[in-house]
Amino acid sequence: MRKRVVSMWFPNLPSDRVLRAGALNGDDTRPFVVTHHAKNTDRIYCLNNAAAAQGLHRDMGFSDARAYCPDLQSCPADPIADARFLQMLARWGKRYCPWVGIDGVDGLLLNIAGSAHLFGGEDAMLDDMRGRLSRAGLQGRVAVADTRGAAWALTHFGQRAQGADIAHLPVAALRLDAKTDATLQRLGLRKIADLTALPRATIARRFGPDVVLRLDQATGARDEDISPLKDAPNYGVRMTLPDPIGLSGDVMAGAERLLERLCAKLKDQDMGARKLQLHLRRVDQAAQVVELRLAAPMRDAARILPLFERGVGEVDAGYGIDQIRLTAIQVESLPKAQITHGVATRTQGIDDLITRIGNRIGLDNIHRFLPADSHIPERSFQIAAAAYSRAEGAWAALRPRPLQLFAPEPIAGAGARPPQHFRWRRMALTVGHATGPERIAPEWWLTDDNWRSGLRDYWKVDTVQGRRLWLYYTPQNPGWFVQGEFA
Repeated sequence: MRKRVVSMWFPNLPSDRVLRAGALNGDDTRPFVVTHHAKNTDRIYCLNNAAAAQGLHRDMGFSDARAYCPDLQSCPADPIADARFLQMLARWGKRYCPWVGIDGVDGLLLNIAGSAHLFGGEDAMLDDMRGRLSRAGLQGRVAVADTRGAAWALTHFGQRAQGADIAHLPVAALRLDAKTDATLQRLGLRKIADLTALPRATIARRFGPDVVLRLDQATGARDEDISPLKDAPNYGVRMTLPDPIGLSGDVMAGAERLLERLCAKLKDQDMGARKLQLHLRRVDQAAQVVELRLAAPMRDAARILPLFERGVGEVDAGYGIDQIRLTAIQVESLPKAQITHGVATRTQGIDDLITRIGNRIGLDNIHRFLPADSHIPERSFQIAAAAYSRAEGAWAALRPRPLQLFAPEPIAGAGARPPQHFRWRRMALTVGHATGPERIAPEWWLTDDNWRSGLRDYWKVDTVQGRRLWLYYTPQNPGWFVQGEFA
């Protein structure tokens, strides 16, 4: 079968992606650019047609562009989002053929051999591609040829009306680097036809083997493969039962078999499940779904199975369940790691406990405290979801900190040393021992109304009544406050 390759090129992929998300509220007539930081300044990374019509171009300084076009709209570049968008376009390309690959950062390659007739021929297929891209708000150039190199040359340097002949195209259409292209043009070899007229030995000797390789790939003398996208692994297993079941124990036995198969598949891919769904199909075609969200990526069937017991116990089996399907709908990387038995058991126990509680009240409602890089007491910690963070081993503190921290509460007192007698929360307290002061200055780079009074001198006070408090004194605006209590 004759090989036919379609090349799709999206010259304005970054800007088209952002505009599709509604950056200009559907008004494509306004100039818009995507910027990135290069050469110690912000420069234009991509731009739409309206910006190009104003005389702007890629790699132009953003400040210069704003001088030319005061109403210019912009947003920072996001290469990761662009790559994901190109992956999505590659999946869309599979509607035309099963063999779709990515070409660089802004192109696709499709091997349409044997599939063009399904769309009424190559011309009809290409027209359908162009129409769908245009309706989707994407600027794309599409061309077909016998080789990958020729198709690429036609999309980047050819015109639609010029057919599939690449001899008239510039030598840069052979995917040569800029230095080689400039050398060839200085010698008068400006078109591919000029290059093919020379003996192959002369080309190889004067310009190196890369030029001959690219020329052979474009003309078909040397084959060039297309690397198709790999299908995403399917983390799902299914079991169809010969007779309906309805007991929780039978369902758990089926789930155990499916878990072993699923965990083996996850282990082969070095992945762990974060969210599992157990689909139970009844004989009346109704479905019951048991969802399990895990506090950490797991692939241990023995640990996961007991976590399903509560959900399976609440299932209404009706007249019986004849099919069980288990799917990991959210997975994370879980590489193999060598850890000691004691550490593993302790960590797994905490994760299992968080999973059990989280599936009742929600994983996002279980929090843990993590240390933060700040000497301000209120900023020395942060609150994070326990299921999506790891506990810190130790909190680095130069001085001991109270177990309980609350908003400052004023008390009566005079002088720079803690008052001997004071009242706090309707209690009369007497100072038995005081340690301090520990002076803490506000962080000038942050705006905090509670610290506008300036410095604070903190004291650790042990009262005769047994309360161990954390007091501070404000020298600029004299006053005493209680902010914490030690254990």
